[in-house]
Amino acid sequence: MTTMMLIAIALMWFPVGLLFLGIGEPKGTGAATLCVGVLTVVSAILQAAVFKDAHTAGLLLAHGIFYLCVAYALLTGLQDMRAVGNVSLTVAIISAIYAVIFLAGTPKIPQNYYLGVACIGYTILTLEVWLNAYGKFPGKGLGWSLIVWVIVGLWIPAFSLHTTGSLPF
Repeated sequence: MTTMMLIAIALMWFPVGLLFLGIGEPKGTGAATLCVGVLTVVSAILQAAVFKDAHTAGLLLAHGIFYLCVAYALLTGLQDMRAVGNVSLTVAIISAIYAVIFLAGTPKIPQNYYLGVACIGYTILTLEVWLNAYGKFPGKGLGWSLIVWVIVGLWIPAFSLHTTGSLPF
């Protein structure tokens, strides 16, 4: 399920990144974002209920709800993005906590450097969204960050898991 979710999330991040670069249009991008948001929330529920993994489910749920907020903003033409930015800030804080947990490890959660680095990347991206919503970070910078992180944080681990059964490091 992890590989599928990483690839699905790229179907949202890449088009949103292109949109911030001036390529694409909001409603179609919003529709794709809505699909990914719903899939991410459903995957979080399955991760907790079926796979008994509340830890991963929590991170998925936070991001899924954020994706749904982005979808709403794009589909409705929301002008004031501060509410989306505030959700993004909350997700940044959650991602930072996950980064610490993965980098340090706990009795219940094994240390995983790749997932720790990935969560640092998610923290940075969601902080950039928050800053952008408040006019403090340029849209083009956010667009390029999303596109680069699709490769580093989604495609590399997805295809590494798919072809080798393990994360890159």
